[in-house]
Amino acid sequence: MVTPHPLPEGFTEIEVFAIGTALLVEALLGFCLNGLTIISFRKIKELRTPSNLLVLSIALADCGICINAFIAAFSSFLRYWPYGSDGCQIHGFHGFLTALASISSSAAVAWDRYHHYCTRSRLQWSTAASMMVFAWLFAAFWSMMPLLGWGEYDYEPLRTCCTLDYSKGDRNYVTFLFALSTFNFMIPGFIMLTAYQSIHQKFRKTGHFKFNTGLPLKTLVICWGPYCLLCSYAAVENVMFIPPKYRMIPALIAKTVPTVDAFVYALGNENYRGGIWQFLTGQKIEKAEVDNKTK
Repeated sequence: MVTPHPLPEGFTEIEVFAIGTALLVEALLGFCLNGLTIISFRKIKELRTPSNLLVLSIALADCGICINAFIAAFSSFLRYWPYGSDGCQIHGFHGFLTALASISSSAAVAWDRYHHYCTRSRLQWSTAASMMVFAWLFAAFWSMMPLLGWGEYDYEPLRTCCTLDYSKGDRNYVTFLFALSTFNFMIPGFIMLTAYQSIHQKFRKTGHFKFNTGLPLKTLVICWGPYCLLCSYAAVENVMFIPPKYRMIPALIAKTVPTVDAFVYALGNENYRGGIWQFLTGQKIEKAEVDNKTK
């Protein structure tokens, strides 16, 4: 008979099960929605535009987040991390890579929409591909740093998944966090803020609001904000006084990103939604729009 592994310190049986279930639901729902986005782009010719390539980049990154969450859910049901210290480092790197790529790709979409609506310039394939490659290489660079000694990956409070270790709050952590948050949260957030504000002003002049210009930035702040706030607080104060179960909440909120992004950038995009409908039903898109509109 197999003896169940002891519960992680600070968690009850129901709490461990609830976290594992939440991670599993987030992983499955987000993976299905973003998988549909990816397959539709591949199958429907009308969707294969430079602007939608950036939406595809978000979907690919979000699928990676879902895979990361699924591994964490499986480990949560086991009550321990079964893949060793090397597996922890890989899991932390993979989680950061996909998360940062998702954020950078969202900023790229904002940049594209600004030029489409405000300068009336059309995105070229070469530019879109370059932006997508840069977003992933930039994310890989910052995700690699903890493996090289700047920052460190370690277990989450539940000890069934791995992320950036914020428990020490030493100089190494503080310098890495400052650079990481500046280049991967503040700058993308600033790009999205200025881009969508300009688009909003353009819509006000014309009287035609083609999509909710505040939704993408709100998604970024609401989903990633709690986790960034926790990590930032750890840079100035010891966060270990916070019960482990409460320190898991920001991570759970962040894992909702794939599902939310699917509704904001694919299902909420009139052109992309039509392509998905065509893929599912076989009904042709009557008019292929390429303006990456969001209702």
